[in-house]
Amino acid sequence: MTSSWLDLQVVWMAINIFLFLWFYFFYDLGDQFFYTRHILGSALAWARAPAAVLNFNCLLILLPVCRNLLSLIRGSFMCCGRTMRKQLDKNISFHKLVAYMIGLMTAVHTIAHFLNVEWYYNSRLGKYDDLSMALSSLDDSGNTTFLNPIRSTTTTPTLLVFTSVAGITGVIITLSLILIITSSMEVIRRSYFEVFWFTHHLFIVFFAGLVIHGAGRIVRSQTTTNPPHNATFCKDRIDDWGKIQECPVPQFAGGFPQTWMWVIGPMILYVCERLLRFIRYMQTVKYRKIVIRPSKVLELQLVKNGFKMDVGQYVFLNCPAISQLEWHPFTMTSAPEEDFFSVHIRSVGDWTQKLIITCTDFKLETIGIRMGVDGPFGTASEDVFDYEVAMLVGAGIGVTPFASILKSIWYKFKDSNPKLRTRKIYFYWLCRETHAFEWFADLLQLLEREMEERGMGSFLTYKLYLTGWDQSHANHVMVHADADTDVVTGLKQKTNYGRPNWDKEFEQVRKENPTSVVGTFLCGPAVLATVLSKKCVKYTDVDPRKTKFYFNKENF
Repeated sequence: MTSSWLDLQVVWMAINIFLFLWFYFFYDLGDQFFYTRHILGSALAWARAPAAVLNFNCLLILLPVCRNLLSLIRGSFMCCGRTMRKQLDKNISFHKLVAYMIGLMTAVHTIAHFLNVEWYYNSRLGKYDDLSMALSSLDDSGNTTFLNPIRSTTTTPTLLVFTSVAGITGVIITLSLILIITSSMEVIRRSYFEVFWFTHHLFIVFFAGLVIHGAGRIVRSQTTTNPPHNATFCKDRIDDWGKIQECPVPQFAGGFPQTWMWVIGPMILYVCERLLRFIRYMQTVKYRKIVIRPSKVLELQLVKNGFKMDVGQYVFLNCPAISQLEWHPFTMTSAPEEDFFSVHIRSVGDWTQKLIITCTDFKLETIGIRMGVDGPFGTASEDVFDYEVAMLVGAGIGVTPFASILKSIWYKFKDSNPKLRTRKIYFYWLCRETHAFEWFADLLQLLEREMEERGMGSFLTYKLYLTGWDQSHANHVMVHADADTDVVTGLKQKTNYGRPNWDKEFEQVRKENPTSVVGTFLCGPAVLATVLSKKCVKYTDVDPRKTKFYFNKENF
């Protein structure tokens, strides 16, 4: 975990704690809530403080998923520096963090209000002291100055929940949030992406209910009367209320709804985001080439007017023939120097399986099935050429952003681009099966020849790791062990079997680049990210003049 990411979390948590404490003591100590606290006790503050934290986090929750806004910040404000851009790469992690806080505060808020409703009801029935009964039985002018929202003994807590604005919207908000959070679990998101996708759009219901929820004004405070009602003096003189000047009948009002003021800005930004996505969706996308690669990998080469990309960026694809609403992210494997953009799609779910089957049957081009494209959007890999030395680590189909980078390097060498700052690249690719290497080996062979011709064979060091094999494959490798090229890839660099010894690899990179800043880029599983992140910290020298490693990970 980087220090800047930790700093961001600390600031965010500090704001949450400040808001919670500020509003807790506001409701727990405020004179205007004296009589309300007499009925509800500390549950009043425990209901309202989480509501304030909810408002703050509901303001934040949409911002990390405004992809175009993040790309604008990343691309247009480079003055923010590497540290700022690295925080943008944590957008999904921050989105999840905020969601956890919303879930926690919703639970506290809901439980506290369940207690409040029960105590309101018991006060109405006279189960508590005379003051609680008197406050619950006050005559009300125009149904606006009451304190207890349960206006008769026939109104049960359940009836209040399902007949009041605050109650109905509260139930809707809570159910929507439960469905959104549970369907976001890793196992559901990966195995049943459609379930995750559709239930996540309940956020529309969630925000609609959230804006309306406060209009119920169920939490009420004492208003100023003329002459004023002094609660501390009059609380023991119930029979004198309205009879003596010092104790006029107390009046109450609900607080003005504030949630909409917190969320209106992000909601407008998100609406603009979706409008921009729709405009992009309506733009025509043409198919340049369709290739079925080994290991059930589909390559789509697409052309779209005005489309400009950078290395390592990704797009969202939508195929209306499969699903009108589903959009899936794919890293582009083409280089910015090419006149098309390409994606490689592995069969890992219903949507990708249907797309590959459609392409296999040669239906996509012949009947002109539409493909919607939204993007491109920036990722950590965009910054690869900002480093003198880069370590690129891909696992399986996670090699895709590095295909774009390596292709771009090939074009830069071909065109003798003087702006290429990077002077050394270490590339690692981990795969479970041999077929996965095939579609990418051609590019590596081109790079091998290009580097040799220019006398720069040391520019690119690549190591391929096969993490799964059977005995027949092992026997085949042993027979051809003396061959000049690898039996799996046809490359001069032989395939390694097993997993990398990362301590050995990092030590080698540090030894070969004693005074460099090394960018370590990963597109792969979270477990590997944890390992590499720790290695970057371990092998970064405390002397600022020596080798430093910076970890970067692709996030969608």
